Amino acid sequence: MKYNPAAEASPLPYSPFKSCTVPRPIGWLSSVSPDGAENLAPFSQWQNLTFDPPMVMFSANQYPDGRRKDTVLNAETTGWFVWNMATYALREAVNTSAMALEPQESEFDRVGLTRVYADNHPAPMVKESPVKFECQYHSTHRISGASAVGTIDIVFANVQTIHIDDDVITPEGRLDIAKIEPIARLGYFDYTVVRETFEMRVPGADREAQLGLEGRAA
Repeated sequence: MKYNPAAEASPLPYSPFKSCTVPRPIGWLSSVSPDGAENLAPFSQWQNLTFDPPMVMFSANQYPDGRRKDTVLNAETTGWFVWNMATYALREAVNTSAMALEPQESEFDRVGLTRVYADNHPAPMVKESPVKFECQYHSTHRISGASAVGTIDIVFANVQTIHIDDDVITPEGRLDIAKIEPIARLGYFDYTVVRETFEMRVPGADREAQLGLEGRAA
């Protein structure tokens, strides 16, 4: 099977596109508006960009009526947002926080999460999440799509403060991923959970290359 997704309808009953780039980390992002309205929402198009300095990005599709997502607007106007790691234990809260609520209704209250506040800006963070990044807004790259909902804002940010719960750090000083059980987005309505990891090192890589793969500057 092959087809041109820009010109042809999918020959399958369910579009395979999002199911091909998997698993995708979840950008569970919290922010606050200039007038104090708090927001929490998951984004399935989230990734780190570089480690020196640490930078991240997320992509947010518009609503069908052309409105931009609150997280994008909050990041642009206040200069800050927070990434909260989505875990299997928090999966229902992550899913429920995707609901479109009225601006005055908080996702934190709807799903029963505990707020703690960031060091650099009064943005709420999910206390129950074991890893959190305080992200300082850098820029937005806007790309028009073939439809209103296909138009995206790609938001870039610098990571200024990293919060990690001590009980998910191993004695060797690594994150205990199997204990954390991060979840990731697949296609359709599917997710996956990380419970098993394995290590591979590039044969013949020099020290600087190994440090880069690890995520450290020499």
